[in-house]
Amino acid sequence: MHTQRLNLSALSPRVGLSALAVTGLLATAACGTESGSDDSGSGSVGTRQATGITGKQWNVESVTADGKTRDAPAGAHIEFGKDGKVGGNYGCNSFGATAEIKGDTITIGDDAIKTKKACTAEGAMDFESQLGGAISGSTAKVVVDDDKLTLTTEDGYTVKLTADKPAELHGTKWNVTAMTKGATKGESGVALASEAEGKVHLTFDEDGTVRGQLGCNKVTAKATVGDGTITLGAAGTTRKMCSASLMDTEKTLLKLFGGTVKYQLKGSTLTLTSENGPGVEAVAAK
Repeated sequence: MHTQRLNLSALSPRVGLSALAVTGLLATAACGTESGSDDSGSGSVGTRQATGITGKQWNVESVTADGKTRDAPAGAHIEFGKDGKVGGNYGCNSFGATAEIKGDTITIGDDAIKTKKACTAEGAMDFESQLGGAISGSTAKVVVDDDKLTLTTEDGYTVKLTADKPAELHGTKWNVTAMTKGATKGESGVALASEAEGKVHLTFDEDGTVRGQLGCNKVTAKATVGDGTITLGAAGTTRKMCSASLMDTEKTLLKLFGGTVKYQLKGSTLTLTSENGPGVEAVAAK
């Protein structure tokens, strides 16, 4: 088996890049060498196939090792750019590394940039360790089949991915997966408490409103979408009382309202950030 080179518990505390910052740095990153000239079929990563896997987000579906398959949590993805780099998210933390395509193989370096979040969702850190162990410092055979990508490493890991389908801001149910403290501080996102998972979501409607749930109570507000910004009106909520952790989550999220937030929509991922308050990272519901 592959010896995992990525020490998830011993990362430098200086790594303060946010998930958004890492994604921004590496979204245009890619595999530097696109060698090979076979344009005839899937399963061979020549010039056409290499071009087909770069510049897009591949959502991780599963990782298989020793005959055991682990399904990926929402948000796990990999992006191959065009300047010899790869970036993405292991399911909790964002990462970046070097990458090179030669023929039908991809070699990924183990000199990763990595955020340092501690995720409490059941199995999240175990999956992160599995995926990090599979791709960090590895060489993998590549099979491309339309919107499907399979990486099979020399050490026996199989990673299955599907090309991300862009989601629309309006009409999409956005499941919140993490919160950030503020765009100006460069701090990494904090995963939601396990109790809040699946209970925090927002939907922006064409009529200029947003509705959803903040963990305990339902919320509605005006939402005026501008050029890269959304102005949120005062929040109207129901009045239920829930557990302390859900109420704390809700209290933090309510600070988004009554002001303007910047938004970034990339594939099936939405990031909302405000200068002085919290922000959120969300993925489109499947």
